[in-house]
Amino acid sequence: MNCIKKFAYSVVAIAMIAGFSVSAQAKEWKGWNIHVAGYPNTVAMDKFAELLSEKSGGKMTLKMYHSGTLGSQPDAIEQVRIGGLEIANFNLGPIGPIVPEANVVSLPFIFKDTDHMWRVLEGKAGDMINAGLAKKGLISLAWYAAGARSFYNSKKPIKTPADVVGMKVRVMNNDLYSGMISALGGNPSPMAFAEVYQSLKTGVVDGAENNWPSYESTGHYEVAAFYSNSQHLIIPETLCINADVYNALSADEQKILKEAAQESAVLQRDLWKKREKASQAKVMAAGVKLNEIPDKSAFQAAMKPVYDKYLAENPGLKPLVELIQNTD
Repeated sequence: MNCIKKFAYSVVAIAMIAGFSVSAQAKEWKGWNIHVAGYPNTVAMDKFAELLSEKSGGKMTLKMYHSGTLGSQPDAIEQVRIGGLEIANFNLGPIGPIVPEANVVSLPFIFKDTDHMWRVLEGKAGDMINAGLAKKGLISLAWYAAGARSFYNSKKPIKTPADVVGMKVRVMNNDLYSGMISALGGNPSPMAFAEVYQSLKTGVVDGAENNWPSYESTGHYEVAAFYSNSQHLIIPETLCINADVYNALSADEQKILKEAAQESAVLQRDLWKKREKASQAKVMAAGVKLNEIPDKSAFQAAMKPVYDKYLAENPGLKPLVELIQNTD
């Protein structure tokens, strides 16, 4: 009789342990995104959360917090690195000061065009950037499009580097962007994205630089009506996860995560192309004055000190820079 009781207790104990193990595998994560409702990244991140739950049978769930409600981008990057947040969509620009390999994409004019950027990210250079992110606690699951960044301001068209001289230009918090503006003779003004509209309106800064959808969705075109198509930066965004969280997943869970991320990236890139066209059409209809810069050679030549300084401080990254430049 005692043997039967012991056996019964053992079965119950095993069942309880198994039940605990299953429940412990349930993943409930928080996700960060700076963009507003309806923005391609916002729609794609919501789709990612939906796919994650669907593919995992509800065992992996993600609650998204959009519009930067959980903090600024630099703060959110640090939160994902230390595990305060699990998942986020970041631009590589603000990640650059933390991850040297990722900072390479912030060198002005390093990409010939958007197609060149995708070829780079899908090759050996992309693997090197991913490895750099992983060393700093971030696992990149997919690349999102962010278009080309160009100058806009409230004063005049920018046609040559001389037009930037003396101009106060908002930049993201990255020494490379500050160096770029300084090399053109302007005054760089790093500040949080949320502060830019009021700063443009009140004249704290004369201009900024960004892509068409951001220029339009933030209303910056209302207070800075000159858009100069310099396309000086083509910086991708990453959908990433905390490295410890990722490494604790089973191989099957990692596969589900990557599949959901990649599918969301396909959606995001498609929405991005459509949004770029719609945003440009909207601001042009509102009276924005667009000027093209067919010959960017003067701007590119002005960037030599930026490259020289960067490579002097990061000699180990010269092969990565050359690999990108030599990618067809």
